[in-house]
Amino acid sequence: MLPKTSVTVIRRQEVGKDPFNTSIYENVREDVAGVLVTPGATSDLDASRPEGVRVAYTIHFPKGYGKTLKGCLVQHLGDTYRVIGDPQPYMGDGTPGPWDMAAEVERVDG
Repeated sequence: MLPKTSVTVIRRQEVGKDPFNTSIYENVREDVAGVLVTPGATSDLDASRPEGVRVAYTIHFPKGYGKTLKGCLVQHLGDTYRVIGDPQPYMGDGTPGPWDMAAEVERVDG
């Protein structure tokens, strides 16, 4: 059995307009249970950032989640990661297991 866990998706959402008709945004947090987190590549950055390191994961979201993750942040084990690109669910019922969307996330330190 693969270990499932929970993550928090942080989504930027428009909540209104200011007096100059400029959009006002807030970060909305959503806990998602039943995800599978797998390690991605970890790499040191180039010589211009000798203390830098890139940490990546692939987060598999449960079937039926279906919300866009483009531009979102994901918190896992106290760290915040940026979603790369615009992850899409796999096609149809041919996907085995309880997950149908893989999102690559990364964090750069240093």
